[in-house]
Amino acid sequence: MGQIFADEAVPPHALGSGAEAPAQEAAAVEFDSADIAWMMVASALVLMMTAPGLALFYGGLVRKKNILGVMMQCMFLMGLMSVIWALWGYSLAFGSDILGGFVGGFDYLLLKDVIPYWKDGAVVIPANGSIPKSLFMVFQMMFFIITPALICGAFAERMKFSSMVVFSVLWGTFVYCPIAHWVWSDTGWLCEWNENALYPAFDFAGGTVVHISSGFSALVC
Repeated sequence: MGQIFADEAVPPHALGSGAEAPAQEAAAVEFDSADIAWMMVASALVLMMTAPGLALFYGGLVRKKNILGVMMQCMFLMGLMSVIWALWGYSLAFGSDILGGFVGGFDYLLLKDVIPYWKDGAVVIPANGSIPKSLFMVFQMMFFIITPALICGAFAERMKFSSMVVFSVLWGTFVYCPIAHWVWSDTGWLCEWNENALYPAFDFAGGTVVHISSGFSALVC
């Protein structure tokens, strides 16, 4: 594989934390094809957990007349949460600290400096460790999709479709993104890779960001 230009250098552990290093002088990096392939497979597997996984599971828990409605909620969330993540969700989760580190900033709003772009007559592919940053964004998006879908089981047959849409937008923005920033951003106050973290914690599988947040929210619902 030839050299691919990245606009910033990222520390080796960034692939696991999703952290972003300060912009440095452009350098040529070599992406790891094995890492890229694995991240693509992992992203696809998480997506399949939502549809058909959760859609069929929750559809089997409700009465016959509500099966299609519940499955539609899970399917619709795939598109809705993907749009939110691309527009502002990724930036709030992995951007630089604002509000005292409560949430990420607007560095990557509309996927700025995330997807490939032209610079000085060459294609620049932003890097995150040994993979493109755009691939890391997609991987993280899969968790952003499935987390509100997990909550659907708590209000199945009890919430209108329109109410579910409003709830998912607000919950994803004001609950998921801040928690993801705390735990998975390199500057998060719960991130293990942050030397200044108040309570460093490992969360490789989403125990905090996905399961605790969705479980507690489902309990409240």
